[in-house]
Amino acid sequence: MTQDQAILVVGGAGYIGSHTVRQLVANGKKVVVLDNLVYGHPEAIVDDEVTFIQGDLGDRPLLDKLFTEHNIGAVMHFAAYAYVGESVTEPSKYYQNNLAAPIILLDAMRDHGVEIFIFSSTCATYGNPQYVPIDENHPQNPINPYGASKLMLERVLADFSHAYGLKYAALRYFNASGCSLDGQIGEDHNPETHLIPLVLEAAAGTREHITIFGTDYPTPDGSCIRDYIHVNDLARAHILAIDKLSEGAESFQCNLGTGIGVSVKELIAAAERVTGKEIPVVIGERREGDPPELVAAPAKAKELLGWEAEYKDLDMILKTAWAWTDGPKKGHYS
Repeated sequence: MTQDQAILVVGGAGYIGSHTVRQLVANGKKVVVLDNLVYGHPEAIVDDEVTFIQGDLGDRPLLDKLFTEHNIGAVMHFAAYAYVGESVTEPSKYYQNNLAAPIILLDAMRDHGVEIFIFSSTCATYGNPQYVPIDENHPQNPINPYGASKLMLERVLADFSHAYGLKYAALRYFNASGCSLDGQIGEDHNPETHLIPLVLEAAAGTREHITIFGTDYPTPDGSCIRDYIHVNDLARAHILAIDKLSEGAESFQCNLGTGIGVSVKELIAAAERVTGKEIPVVIGERREGDPPELVAAPAKAKELLGWEAEYKDLDMILKTAWAWTDGPKKGHYS
């Protein structure tokens, strides 16, 4: 894409999308946001120079109008539904939004000559790990419709790349975490299922307790281990991916994580340390489908993009999330 072209950010009013929009603007990029606001927040678009359009990514007439009226050079796609449990009980909803609708978007891109696509994928495409840390050669065997819908779209992208010359990057996130360093925007899902905001809500007293689901896993302290990657690091990787593809690189897939595993018990202890508050804990049974350990091998991202996580310190990640939870979140998105 050229300097005068805009980047279309689909789902740009959501958690990761809104942080990426801020970094794009800070890097001098023109940005158009498309979001249906089912889960996004219009207040998260804090930059006046961003063009915001409310609508669905599967609305072909709207997409044709958008691509005709705006000089779009690339698309970032964040607009997936991401509740794993809901994907099991309502798979149709997930395949419609996470697979069928993005194909309409890709068709519109092809017809309007837009060739660069950055896809917010997930480590859930790997399923239960056969080895840890997980690299990009790990088999992809998702165990729920959410992960399956993401993997199916990865395969669609590969086919579009072969048939139509689409250039794409599939960025497989591990556990997105943290909030903007200035506290202006942050993580606000409804319902909330991510561990860090749940733990901090328990610290703030807006949640009675935090439940640890299983303490008998084959890990050092018996609780599950995950790789927490700061949202600003994720955002930076997306911008590097656009630049890489704009320079002529071939399509690629890569993991985004720190390569550092943190257990549930370690995270709760760190949250108590950061907030200075005691966090009530309840021990529950294991949840079906929770792997003992999910940690990224992020070497490919460093090799391809020159990217590695900047915010690897858990306390720092928690401090950014606590500043949001105990501050603007209380009234910002009411």
